[in-house]
Amino acid sequence: MSIVEIISDVSVKLDAAREKLLRTLTGKGDVCLTCSFQAEGVLLAKLASAIDPSIPVLFLDTGYHFAETYAYRDRIAREWGLNLINLLPAKSVAEQEAEFGKLHEFAPDRCCAMRKVEPLFKAMAEYRVWLTGLRREQAKSRVSLEESSMFALPGGKQVLKVAPLVSWTTRDVWYACEELGIPLLPLYARGYTSIGCEPCTTLPLDPDDLRSGRWAGRKTECGIHIQTIEPAPAN
Repeated sequence: MSIVEIISDVSVKLDAAREKLLRTLTGKGDVCLTCSFQAEGVLLAKLASAIDPSIPVLFLDTGYHFAETYAYRDRIAREWGLNLINLLPAKSVAEQEAEFGKLHEFAPDRCCAMRKVEPLFKAMAEYRVWLTGLRREQAKSRVSLEESSMFALPGGKQVLKVAPLVSWTTRDVWYACEELGIPLLPLYARGYTSIGCEPCTTLPLDPDDLRSGRWAGRKTECGIHIQTIEPAPAN
């Protein structure tokens, strides 16, 4: 595929994503967007905030992120005027490590549960729709993702989870960001392909697996996209 064809294809996909967002966003505060400030999340935040500048952009502030991630988050939120909401765990990093030790070193599932899953699911109970930058190409655990599906929170509430970029490739995302003039998190230039908390993120172990640098291969998901109960069918 030539560059011209790629750009044309990405333009069509951008239009489709905008149409999906136009149908989804209500302006009533019942739709939120989660963003880790990786490329697809920032792209989605750009598209959504252009339609509804007040949309809540939820960031899981674990306390373990790279300094570059925090600086980039603050820059993008400031320059774009995002309605950024930083979700904090119940315990600070110091409090958690004093009580349990460095869980990320020997119990990463428990660390993710305390610093990501619990804060997000607590906040998500306030919304009707959850917008996410998830893509099928990101990991083997995501190949069956649907663009829209119901997600059941632990308390039983159902939220509609929408992934407008679900079928996009990494190439699509990068071309779209370039087309829209979106600067990317500087860590990409250092070779990272999937970026989370600093202690649990390395350069990719497998060049064909974008998330192979997460948790040193001990697991593939932090848990925020894993349901604890079976959801009802989406309408």
